[in-house]
Amino acid sequence: MAFSWFDEVGSMPPIEVFELNRKFLEDKDTNKVNLGIGAYRSEELKPWVLPVVKQVERSIVEDASINFEYLPILGLESFSSAATRMLLGADSAALNENRAFGVQTLSGTGALRLAADFLASCVPSVTKIAYISTPTWENHRLLFLKAGFNEVREYHYWDAEKRALDLKNMLNDLNDAPERSVVILHACSHNPTGVDPTRDEWKEIVKIIKARKLFPVLDSAYQGFASGDLDADAWAVRHFAEQGLEFVCAQSFAKNFGIYSSRVGNLVVVTSKAETVPKIKSQLTILVRGNYSNPPAQGARIVSAVLNDEKLTQLWKEHIRTMSGRMKNMRQLLRGKLEALGTPGTWNHLTDQIGMFAYTGLTEAQCQQLIDKHHIYLLKSGRINVCGIAPGNADYVAKAIHEVVTTVK
Repeated sequence: MAFSWFDEVGSMPPIEVFELNRKFLEDKDTNKVNLGIGAYRSEELKPWVLPVVKQVERSIVEDASINFEYLPILGLESFSSAATRMLLGADSAALNENRAFGVQTLSGTGALRLAADFLASCVPSVTKIAYISTPTWENHRLLFLKAGFNEVREYHYWDAEKRALDLKNMLNDLNDAPERSVVILHACSHNPTGVDPTRDEWKEIVKIIKARKLFPVLDSAYQGFASGDLDADAWAVRHFAEQGLEFVCAQSFAKNFGIYSSRVGNLVVVTSKAETVPKIKSQLTILVRGNYSNPPAQGARIVSAVLNDEKLTQLWKEHIRTMSGRMKNMRQLLRGKLEALGTPGTWNHLTDQIGMFAYTGLTEAQCQQLIDKHHIYLLKSGRINVCGIAPGNADYVAKAIHEVVTTVK
């Protein structure tokens, strides 16, 4: 047989959430339910293109001054400056003192990877040890290892027995972390648990990070989308800035604008000295140039148009209140139906949590039976997307959960 360069290339397992979605799409059962993929769905269980996005897209198409020339390497300035202001607040001292800036990236994932590349290759004082919560979004580990970090460790986060934040052990783990380690934190709507620290708990976390000289990487994928309030969802990030910490924050506009495939993100950098900004930008420019050269324009133009126009911003805020409101309602609906059925255990955690994802507490075996017997698709961790629930299927989902909880140990 002829020689092939690829004979010794091994296979990797499929990515769980995308494999789950493939199986759901291929399933012919009429009662099937998709609680896996992390995307908003209307009460009709359809993707929702935000009306403000449609409106801006039409205006872009009709604008004769817009062309398809390359964007600058660091992206559309009107987008990144507006996105950074949305995150840090218009009265941010870091912004007003020119100590903070943003650069456009390939959604939140691209922002995280750019941050990891920058820390691994351009910031010698940072160790190549990163800490992630257990559990966390599975891509966090991969992104930092592929960027050149030597080790990714875990800190406690989820208390399975209480179905709540394990703050005590989390703080102990952070306190034991080597100085100058990197800590990845979810800014709001923790994925997958939906459990966020309170403001007082965030203050304790920040104190330890500051005392232990740890470098924070914040992941903000759901600002406004989680609670319906942009300022409330940005509180933790702004507290880091107000406490004088240097950090980076990855912003995603996939969820809150519903433009998942447009890959619109922003990497925000907050420094203590304005004079370091040009140097940091120069390093980020080289990293982007050696990776994807420059970002796409369309999605950034949409977000920029909305955030830089007060009327459009207000319309968009109505949309995010609609989406967050539906998620809250579906949490309450599912909890109510489970409690009405007398399903063993407590279910208040479904409404205590926030955002798109709920960490149900179901075991892997129970999740598998939901898939195999009831055609309800969810991650083996028990994480569900509450947008997959609607008035039309809530009874079916609740009865199926009741059945597996009472029969599968």
